[in-house]
Amino acid sequence: MSSRISHAGEATPTFAISDEKSPGLSTNSDSSGILDDDLAEIREVRQGLHQRHIQMIALAGTIGTGLFLGSGRAIAASGPLGAFLGYLIVGTALAPIVMAVAEMGALVPLSGGIVRYAEYFVDPALSFADGWNRVYANCIGFPAELTATATLMQFWSIDVSNAVWIVVFGVLTISTAVLFVRVYGELEFTFATLKIMLIIGINIMALVVTCGGGPDHETIGFRYWRNPGPLVQYLGEPGALGRFLGVWTALHNALFAFGGIETISVAAAETRNPRVAIPQAAKRIFWRVTIFYVLTIFMVGLIVPSNDPHLKASSGTASQSPFVLMASRSHIKVVPHIINAIVLTSAWSAGNSGILGGSRTLFGLAHHGNAPRIFLRISRFGVPWAAVALIALFGPLGFMTLSHTAATVFGWFQDLVSIALVVNWIIICITYLRFFYGCRAQGIDRKRQLPWAGPGQPYVTWFSLFLFSLLLLTGGYTTFMKRHWNTETFVASYFSLPFVIVLYIGCKLWKKTRIVPLNEIPIKKFIRIYEAEPVPIVKKKRGLQRFNVLWG
Repeated sequence: MSSRISHAGEATPTFAISDEKSPGLSTNSDSSGILDDDLAEIREVRQGLHQRHIQMIALAGTIGTGLFLGSGRAIAASGPLGAFLGYLIVGTALAPIVMAVAEMGALVPLSGGIVRYAEYFVDPALSFADGWNRVYANCIGFPAELTATATLMQFWSIDVSNAVWIVVFGVLTISTAVLFVRVYGELEFTFATLKIMLIIGINIMALVVTCGGGPDHETIGFRYWRNPGPLVQYLGEPGALGRFLGVWTALHNALFAFGGIETISVAAAETRNPRVAIPQAAKRIFWRVTIFYVLTIFMVGLIVPSNDPHLKASSGTASQSPFVLMASRSHIKVVPHIINAIVLTSAWSAGNSGILGGSRTLFGLAHHGNAPRIFLRISRFGVPWAAVALIALFGPLGFMTLSHTAATVFGWFQDLVSIALVVNWIIICITYLRFFYGCRAQGIDRKRQLPWAGPGQPYVTWFSLFLFSLLLLTGGYTTFMKRHWNTETFVASYFSLPFVIVLYIGCKLWKKTRIVPLNEIPIKKFIRIYEAEPVPIVKKKRGLQRFNVLWG
């Protein structure tokens, strides 16, 4: 084994391993047994993300406006119990996906995440289709977060056009994206800390208020679960059908809130010791989902009734956020302003994560000839600036808020991004199942030979694949109900599916790719690379550190 010094001054390993062909790959292997393009990628970008950064990126990228703003739609449409079940079920189904990404990412730590794994383990055409689907989702997600900032700024009734806030936060986000990745990591670490403090504070406040500790000393308890009730008759449908539709709608509303939860490996080439950092981040995902989503939705549902008019998405201001509304209804002064300010930083954080994920995915696509080579250009800071620039070009879509209410446009973007996320999660499931059965076909013991193996496989991934496929097919179910047709909803709910299918078929016809047979998937090649690379020994936690299940 030999090494060379990367831009960041860290030793980047190369390996002397016997050659082995890798059918289905779009690049050629040299005599060392590792792809030239992959090594070039690791050398070009800077390994500026530490373990604490990658763990916080996984956390900061998921806690954003989808939770702080979108959860209001879930409570209004589904009731407190419906919203609780929706976030619980979706979070449970996403845990196996994060585990699957971490298992593959620990073995193949290259930027681009699932886009790279799909090429190696399934079909280069699937990598092409999913890569551009992810780029599309991030391109749409960026103006969605800018729109969210306009929504949040309206809370303070500042007489300034939404266009000003879109420009201000757009410039801030893009500036962050083109600096050192270490700067990005430090920002996300700070934002995540603020969010954690906010979530903990909200849950404590909700508990105190519901027990009668608010300014008016009124005990709320489960009052709103009795009236207007735990479930909502969605769309006015009577009986069990209306309640079921409410819960099912909550599942769809929860999708956007969890967007980005699978991105723990997307910047693997810029992460120090990724074989350790990525699995550790994944193993804590259960506690993050439980505390930061499910528990929070439950507590807020105790304080805010589902029939509160401010929860409606058409309100056009940040008062629709159940977190802001909870403090306002409890007559707690100043706190609503603090909540809104921290939620505002979460919009910036989510925008940062979107640009990072989209630009690194595009960078990975360009490395394998699936995107124009201009997106391979790296700045002197080690950042793929051309890829960042493409996503930044979609920021002006946020100016759509000038002709509609900001919250309405945010809802459109949310629906578009949600379905693109579901398609990506389905592709992750398919890719991992191919990886799993490839290990079985080649006699590979996952528990013994891989850097890390997720629990409960493949059964938990099959469950996730079934649920998200069902959610994808029913994304626009309301448009098929009598008197509920809505063209915008139909397009937003089903655009991504034909988009990905066309990309996949087009790539197969153009490049003549093939699905890699199970016994030819290059898993053993990556195992040999892993075995030749020394992994730093992780010190065992002592004292109170052993109970840290959230980060670090």
